[in-house]
Amino acid sequence: MATQKNKNSFKKSFNCALRGLKYVIKNERNFRIELLIAIFVVFLAIVFNIKIWEFVVLIFLITWVLVTELINTVVERVVDILEPRVHPYARLIKDIMASVVLLSAGMSILVGGIIFSSYLIKFLSYYF
Repeated sequence: MATQKNKNSFKKSFNCALRGLKYVIKNERNFRIELLIAIFVVFLAIVFNIKIWEFVVLIFLITWVLVTELINTVVERVVDILEPRVHPYARLIKDIMASVVLLSAGMSILVGGIIFSSYLIKFLSYYF
């Protein structure tokens, strides 16, 4: 009986997580853009047949950017709920969270650029 309850609890939790993910995909433009970039990066990784450790690093970075965007969305919603009280920090909190996403995306672009640079140079030197 407890096993069935655990299965139902897991299924319910999983469905809640999917509902949240669907909401963010539907309503957050930045998340959709980051998701498309992630798909493109994975496509390039497959095309260039990058090393497995490089692929793991890219997947970690992609996940990191998407997670920071999810956290940013949650913080924005919480601030929006509290904002009718108009605390001077409301805008600042949103700006700080946006900077978290910016830093994670910037670092991901830098590391991704380092990973792909040698593959891109080989590719371009082969065709040009």
